[in-house]
Amino acid sequence: MKNKVLIDLERLRYPRSGIATIFSHLAQGLESLPQSNIQLNLFAPSEPSNSGFPVLRWKKWSKLNPFLGQKFDLVHVSHQLSSYFHNKPKHQKKIVTLHDLNFLHENFSESKLKRNISRVNKNLQNADVVVCISEFVKQDYLKNQHLFKIQANQEVEVIYNGLKFPDTSKLFDLGEFEFLNNKKYFLNIGVLFPKKNQLSILKTMHLLDEDLVLVVSGSKKEYEAEVLKYIKDNHLENRVHILRDISDDQKHALIQHCEAMIHPSLAEGFGIPPIEAMHFGKPVFLSRLTSLPEIGGEQAFYFDDFEPLAMSQTIKNGMDTYRFDLKLAANLKSWAQQFDYRKMAQDYYSLYKKVLAIS
Repeated sequence: MKNKVLIDLERLRYPRSGIATIFSHLAQGLESLPQSNIQLNLFAPSEPSNSGFPVLRWKKWSKLNPFLGQKFDLVHVSHQLSSYFHNKPKHQKKIVTLHDLNFLHENFSESKLKRNISRVNKNLQNADVVVCISEFVKQDYLKNQHLFKIQANQEVEVIYNGLKFPDTSKLFDLGEFEFLNNKKYFLNIGVLFPKKNQLSILKTMHLLDEDLVLVVSGSKKEYEAEVLKYIKDNHLENRVHILRDISDDQKHALIQHCEAMIHPSLAEGFGIPPIEAMHFGKPVFLSRLTSLPEIGGEQAFYFDDFEPLAMSQTIKNGMDTYRFDLKLAANLKSWAQQFDYRKMAQDYYSLYKKVLAIS
């Protein structure tokens, strides 16, 4: 009899989120692997396209069901803040993917900090294995394990997120954003949160000639208001372009046409947009904080200072290096391949077999 594994894809309810993208790609990667001793199943709001796996359907009341998923031999929870699969029967094994503990490093009130620790603890406390998406996240977790009530024999692994990369030989169409065709612009993709640090880019704009495109998938109202006020007060309306709800093809077109990706984030568990840009051979400018040096390696350029003059000099010097180093674009593309979705799928599948003691 095959061991039954349930993979949590509940976050597909938020299709524009990075986690939904990653775990959709995980399902596609797993489908291509032989599964002689394992029956993979998905927990999802609907049947993912091109998936041949049985689906346990997510419902609004799923979190109220204490027996959800208990018939499976192994449950893989895709996010540390999941509201599902908190009750684990004795026969079952559990894997939890930990994306970050950024809330420990943000300026949260004590009550909000305790709530976040409690939510994460509900998933980690009975996990047999915690998978961290970067070595930085692993070390952050090991350093802060005392905050959580976890079982003594819990294992901690690192499996990098993986992406299904587009064909870079294809020319993607900017479509409704064709007004950018004749512009040189830098690109930033992500939520408008203080930790993403987009204001630092805006404050550098008067020292740069290029435009800035901000692709926004969500925001904190106070920070978005601050960003919009800065744009208006400094008359940047014609140089800063804020785009929302874009398709994957539009995203690929924006990356393909940009000069570089600017990603000065203060807190990241991983960093999907820089990897997507590197796949296209585009230069990336990152902070030296949290996981980003691990993701960018020696191929990226780094900000040592977030003051406008220092940032602008880093960007200008980096762009000069990129233009004159004819090998750098190829090196960037090669570096990105270690984050391919098929490697992620193979790594998770090998872990499933290990946890279930299948040879």
